[in-house]
Amino acid sequence: MAYPYAAALVGAFLYILQQGLMMNTGTYRGKAGIGVGFGDDRHLERKIRRHGNLAENAAIFIAVLALTEMLVGTGPIVIAFGTVFALARISHAFAFNSLGGSHEKIEGGRKYLLARMFGALFSGLTGIALSLFLIYSVIVRLA
Repeated sequence: MAYPYAAALVGAFLYILQQGLMMNTGTYRGKAGIGVGFGDDRHLERKIRRHGNLAENAAIFIAVLALTEMLVGTGPIVIAFGTVFALARISHAFAFNSLGGSHEKIEGGRKYLLARMFGALFSGLTGIALSLFLIYSVIVRLA
C-alpha cells in the first residue's frame, strides 16, 4: 500500500485556505457586530458561503484522493487531480471576494462570475472524474 503523500499536501493546503476564509469571515462578523447568521449583510453572507462551500467539497475530495493514491500510488494522475481541484477551489474563493461573483452585476463583476463558474465546474468535474478513476482502479484490482 502506498502512502497518500499528494493527498496529504493537497489536504494541508486546503485546510490552510479553509482557516484563512474562516478568519476572514470571523473578522468581518466582528466588525459588522453580527454574532450569528448574516442579518441582511450580503458581504457577510458571501463570506459565509465562500467558507462553507469549501468545507462542503474539500473533505470528501481529499478522502477519495487519499484512497485513490493508496490504491494506485503517487503518480502524475493523482497529482493532476489534486492540483486541478486545489486551483478550482482557489478560483471559487477568489470569485467570492466580490459581490460580482455572487449577488449582483457590478463593474468588473464578469471576471468574478467566470472565476466562480470555473471553480464550481472544475471542482465538480474533478471530483466525478477522480471517483470514476477510483472505481475503475478497484475493479481492475479485483479482476
